[in-house]
Amino acid sequence: MKAEREASSKALPVAALLLKLCLLLSSLSDGVQGVNITSPGSLIRGTLGGEALLSVRYSSTSSDQPVIKWQLKRDKPVTVVQSIGSEIIGNLRPEYRDRILIYDNGTLLLHNLKLSDEGVYEVEISITDDTFTGEGTVNLTVDEPLSRPYVHMVASTVLELSEHFTLNCSHDNGTKAIYSWLKGGKPLANDTRLQLSPDHKILTIARVLMADDDIYSCSVENPISRMRSPPVKLTVYRRSSLYIILTTGGIFLLITLVTVCACWKPPKKNACHNEAKHEVDVVPKMTDHERRNPVALYVLKEQDSPERENGSPCNSRSPSEPSSPPSYISSLPPSSCSPDPPARSSRRYPRTPASSPPSLHHKPHSLSTTSPPHPRGSGRMPRLPVGVSTVHQTDEPAPSLESASQTQT
Repeated sequence: MKAEREASSKALPVAALLLKLCLLLSSLSDGVQGVNITSPGSLIRGTLGGEALLSVRYSSTSSDQPVIKWQLKRDKPVTVVQSIGSEIIGNLRPEYRDRILIYDNGTLLLHNLKLSDEGVYEVEISITDDTFTGEGTVNLTVDEPLSRPYVHMVASTVLELSEHFTLNCSHDNGTKAIYSWLKGGKPLANDTRLQLSPDHKILTIARVLMADDDIYSCSVENPISRMRSPPVKLTVYRRSSLYIILTTGGIFLLITLVTVCACWKPPKKNACHNEAKHEVDVVPKMTDHERRNPVALYVLKEQDSPERENGSPCNSRSPSEPSSPPSYISSLPPSSCSPDPPARSSRRYPRTPASSPPSLHHKPHSLSTTSPPHPRGSGRMPRLPVGVSTVHQTDEPAPSLESASQTQT
């Protein structure tokens, strides 16, 4: 009994001590006040050039104006804004001027978002009467909408069993693009022949098969947009088909060449390219001195033009022809090689009887009467046929001075 009484007497002071400690703690907790901050969304996605609302709420037992401070977490925190309630205090940084708006509940509104605005924002709210300061964080992302992508191929056709054929997906504008590929409008199946680059931007077909003949397209997306490229058709040819196409084309080309060669005839050389000129008889104009010459008039035949080509049948000349006297080239227009008779000369021969040659000017006047007179007939002398190149003269030559003297004796 004695031992029990001693144990109970020792337990009473310990219980009283614990009771006093609890009362002390409860009294301390009643005197301490703090700020509680909540955020509807911890992740805000913004668009380049748009707006972002970093929304927060706080609760406090104090009715005083809260002191609000927003910071952007970097290696060294960057102060965005400080305010008492909705009234901004101090000077804003140049990159945030005219872009900041803050509300009484601590919410921050950013205008004209830039890519550099992306990051984690911390907010601190404190009230003078409160012992503890409330803190909260909001994560902001800023992205640029994606433009429509396009697929680039080296060629739209490929031969079966070719290796390392690549398709490249590209886009012009947009950030944080995630690439994916579709074949026949469906995502690519798992195939060891289809290899993707680390960013999935390039699709490589290690070994082309006929099953790869299909329509391909790529899709890009980021947190705020998603776009798909126009489909492109990849055509795969069998090697046997290529041989058939080449063989058919070669045969067709050969037939065409043979047909052209068979139908083509070289142009014949025109033997009468240079046409012969009219041959006319021309009698040169005689002076008074020549009219006294008893030698008969010569009928001159015009020689062939020297401009005719050698070997031409139109200007060929028999080697047996004797040399003819000088001729005069006619200015009449050329004619063909036909055997038609040449045009007649319009010159009339003089009817005055031929006189004695110049060497007989000093002989007596009586001797000049011995030269035979020319027969008078028609007004035109007869024309020799064409081709006659010999010189025709009168039947009897004029007597010389010696023969005349012998006659007188």
